[in-house]
Amino acid sequence: MATDKPMQLGMIGLGRMGANLVRRLMRDGHRCVAYDVSADAVKQLAADGATGASSLADFVAKLEQPRAIWIMVPAGIVQQTIDQLKPLLAKGDILIDGGNSYYRDDITRAKTSRRAASTTWTAARAEACGAWTAATA
Repeated sequence: MATDKPMQLGMIGLGRMGANLVRRLMRDGHRCVAYDVSADAVKQLAADGATGASSLADFVAKLEQPRAIWIMVPAGIVQQTIDQLKPLLAKGDILIDGGNSYYRDDITRAKTSRRAASTTWTAARAEACGAWTAATA
């Protein structure tokens, strides 16, 4: 069923779960920007109607502010992905760690981000889903 309130969402990680989430979101009327280290995965979703991105910077640039960014990558590269995104984020942007990260790692990431004086944003963890909202430090 198509939504009566479509939104734009960005998905990083286009494996089985990420790609299928993008397809379902688009089928329901949402607009999706897609990025993966595999250019073929991006091309496949672009053929299905997503906006493909060639890099994280390109991905962030294609999202409307405030950005909603869903990360669906293996737990071992979540922190690396967040570290690459940090300088690209702005106040109000939302990061959702939808992968298989250990929930305590999400709590630590949120606390570390809030304490970092050198960054322009901090993270506030949403209890149920690992979502973080960026805000000025």
